[in-house]
Amino acid sequence: MINYNNRIFRPVLNSENGETNGDTVFIYKQDGNILTSEYQGGKIKKGHLIGLVDMHGNINMRYHQVNGKGELMTGICRSRPEILPNGKIRLHEQWRWTSGDESEGESILEEE
Repeated sequence: MINYNNRIFRPVLNSENGETNGDTVFIYKQDGNILTSEYQGGKIKKGHLIGLVDMHGNINMRYHQVNGKGELMTGICRSRPEILPNGKIRLHEQWRWTSGDESEGESILEEE
């Protein structure tokens, strides 16, 4: 299992209907297979996520955030890790809003 504890990630790509961008910083914490993160920056005033990490490092998570418009947004996301040649992690994400228009999207986060 990949340990994500104390790793910092930033989006490098996101669907147009997403709210995170390269100014959004995610700080991951992990205890056993439970993953949490606080994040903010860009269009996000404050966000949190909680998820479960499987033995291959895949993450099944739920998130909620307050955007720059003051709206509370919620969603579900599945992340698949890729280990880069430099040893850092790239996360390939498939997500869906569970609020608002309930649209879907894809994003890529990379470890700093």
